[in-house]
Amino acid sequence: MACRSGERYYSYMCSTDCETPTECLSGALQALAGERIEGWFGPALLEREAPLVTAANRLAAELARTTRQCEVSGAAEHDGKATMASWLRGHHRLSQGGASRLVRNGRTLDRLPVLAAAASAGAVGAEAVSVLAPVVSDVNLARAEAQGVDVAAIDALLTEVATSSSHADLRQAVGHYLARLDPDGTEPDPTEQRSLSFTRHTDGTVSFHGTLDAVGGEKFQAAVESIQQASRPAGDTRSRAQQAGDALVQLCDNALASGALPILRGHKPQVLVTIDLEDLMDTSPGAGVGAGAGLTGFGGIISAAKARWLACDGNVTRIVIGPEGQPLDVGQTKRLFPPHLRRAIEVRDRHCVFAGCDAPSYWCDVHHVIHWIDGGDTCLDNGALLCERHHTKVHHGFRIERQPDGRWRTWRPDGTEILIGEPFLVSA
Repeated sequence: MACRSGERYYSYMCSTDCETPTECLSGALQALAGERIEGWFGPALLEREAPLVTAANRLAAELARTTRQCEVSGAAEHDGKATMASWLRGHHRLSQGGASRLVRNGRTLDRLPVLAAAASAGAVGAEAVSVLAPVVSDVNLARAEAQGVDVAAIDALLTEVATSSSHADLRQAVGHYLARLDPDGTEPDPTEQRSLSFTRHTDGTVSFHGTLDAVGGEKFQAAVESIQQASRPAGDTRSRAQQAGDALVQLCDNALASGALPILRGHKPQVLVTIDLEDLMDTSPGAGVGAGAGLTGFGGIISAAKARWLACDGNVTRIVIGPEGQPLDVGQTKRLFPPHLRRAIEVRDRHCVFAGCDAPSYWCDVHHVIHWIDGGDTCLDNGALLCERHHTKVHHGFRIERQPDGRWRTWRPDGTEILIGEPFLVSA
């Protein structure tokens, strides 16, 4: 279908009559969404994928260009917003980082016409534009002018890198240019280059986004890598990204357990969970599996099962709540496994006791073999070292048991035992 806007004609496969390019785009996207691609073979799918990537790049460039014109004209004021970033957050639910990047990309394309042409043609994506943004910051443009740098030539050179080399190569080229632009300048304050933001989702999971300076990033990677590359349970088939996430949590566990973190509002930093006693004590099958029973200190929602797992090697405080929600009585906080008992269990077990795991003791919680809420004693015979991964497994159906000879045995939820190093029977 040919669609007209003014004196220009646009030929798209539209599902409805349209009069503007954006209407044509909507019709084309609707037609694409209606295509049945299930069952297509690889070559056909790749032929469809490539032009879609190009189209996404072109659309991102057009969105950035429009955002820039909105910013220049003060369009956000029409809806009572001070900036385009705030308008994008409020009207289209973009994150703060996403809105800022879009505004910044619009400014970048406005100042780098060669890059803008490549982005408009679909040869450069939004990520590449973001990498080039520092080149046209006010500070760096002033430095370039002071040194007689031809920014137009830099635009052409870096656009060539963006369209012909990898993303990593582009980042390196931009970094090299910026370093040469101010070789003897004052070292930037690393604390001003670091940022970290958190987003908590409805299911209690947390996403985060951050930026670190070169040295800070190296420290962060070295700390996570040290844990990730240390001895981990055999047969761990998770992706590297999953292992890195686990290593980051372990790094936090180590820091919290060390007791060396700064005091937070009169208390040492800790993971806080509030849960009704009835939910905590209901260990019937299926109870407390879904999220919603416990509330964490930072507003997360977790299941009763997860709360019981956290309480296994934590401090427990009883608070009696009245009918109108007011606290009536606060009992004394009780440490389930005191330090001297934990040390004894560490000496005995040395590492995680789950079959096939040798995670070191400082990665482990002390687990009540018979849960304390079921009357299990907090004593040496009822304690066992379990790493986070296997502590979770034991609270979800797996079972461990210490034998009279001191060996630990592990059973799956179906009752079968996990045996390590079983001998092969060879028939004569």
